Amino acid sequence: MNSKLFKLLCLGLLSIFLVGGCGANNESKATVSPTVNSSSTMTIATSFYPMYIFALNVAKDIPDVNVINMTQPTAGCLHDYAATPQDMKNLEGAKVFITNGAGMESFMDKITSQMPNLKIIESSKGIELLKGDGDEGDNPHVWVSISNAITEVQTIGDQLAILDPHNATKYQENTKIYIKKLEAQRDKMHLALDGIKNRDIVTFHEAFPYFAQEFNFNIVAVIEREPGSAPNAKELSETIEQVKSLKINALFAEPQYDAKAAETIATATGAKVYTLDPVVMGPMEADSYINIMDSNLKSLQEALK
Repeated sequence: MNSKLFKLLCLGLLSIFLVGGCGANNESKATVSPTVNSSSTMTIATSFYPMYIFALNVAKDIPDVNVINMTQPTAGCLHDYAATPQDMKNLEGAKVFITNGAGMESFMDKITSQMPNLKIIESSKGIELLKGDGDEGDNPHVWVSISNAITEVQTIGDQLAILDPHNATKYQENTKIYIKKLEAQRDKMHLALDGIKNRDIVTFHEAFPYFAQEFNFNIVAVIEREPGSAPNAKELSETIEQVKSLKINALFAEPQYDAKAAETIATATGAKVYTLDPVVMGPMEADSYINIMDSNLKSLQEALK
């Protein structure tokens, strides 16, 4: 083979390799495109823990529906909470924002002004509100009553079915399933608690009036009107005297907050401190609300037996 022919063969082979290489590269690029178009994903944001748990159940196993929580799990109740830049960032891309309402989310003006196209579901709408202590307005802790939680779940399910009609049937099916679970837990608690003679309880803060109303308990004293605002010496003394005069044997603190004031009262009165959870923090799992209510049931049975 002469040198001229050898060069021509080499150039031909090189061109084949180059064409083959480009073809493979183009095919690779074609397969890296996103599997889900962001515009087809329904992102549902919630304001805080109980709303997240409710939404998680209503949107369970629906393809391309994503539930996120705006606030950190450690936020607890949103009393006087100011939405942070990170919270606002968490809302970016959300199409729906589920709130408790009833005055719980004091930052809503900021949300609606900065995100006018965000659809808001106020889950407590239609629930009869109890008045708060003094000049505090309405008590927003409606979800601590299982009956009110059922109403909120129904509202969430109905509204999501309207806002996302493509998945309406699935939202409605999930809502029915979860409400049946909540009704079963409520019935279980009534069966266990309705026969208890001692109906007087002392709670940690103003989270339990709806719970007490549902299960016919009488809240005779509240240790801290707002979590973190410890009672002054006069308030502490008055609560101690009240606990003594009513012969109350159990004080209910909350697992999210320091129980120092409750322990002080317990030491002075001989009462014991138990736990009652308002469901504002916990595992980010679908069954968490029911599991926490079951723990509350066991705590009440132990304390009031």
